[in-house]
Amino acid sequence: MGISFRNSAGFGKRMEYNLIGRMLMEGLDVYLPLVDDHGVDCVIKKENGTFIEVQIKARSRDVAEGDAALFAAITHKPTSNFYFVFYSERLDLMWIMSSKEFLSECVTNKKGKNKGKHSIWFNGNRKDKSTGKKKEYCKDRYKKYIETDFSRFHCK
Repeated sequence: MGISFRNSAGFGKRMEYNLIGRMLMEGLDVYLPLVDDHGVDCVIKKENGTFIEVQIKARSRDVAEGDAALFAAITHKPTSNFYFVFYSERLDLMWIMSSKEFLSECVTNKKGKNKGKHSIWFNGNRKDKSTGKKKEYCKDRYKKYIETDFSRFHCK
């Protein structure tokens, strides 16, 4: 049974609210823009009084096999005080990257309809020795960005 359009279209917004709720439970001061036309899903006021902008990207457990942590066609220019929160439901992993970190790790499309847009693929596939089935995993180079909470945003 496939996902209905209603469920798939709402997944991203539901995950935004889920992750923002977790930020609030950690004591962060989180503000939500009324419009989302600049790729900013929330703004966080840090303990030192400075603000950071955050874009949340989430992948459902129902995406194609091998794409659990593929985030593609992202429009972004270098921005100070800007962070990405990437979440894969199937892998149950979250990566947090600054604008600079994202741009240093992503692939930028050189041609085609998505020319200039960025993609990042946190996962790979390998054969599970015990079952013989393919299994998705986080690529080693991205493990340093895995977070289980939002402590990175609490820093002064």
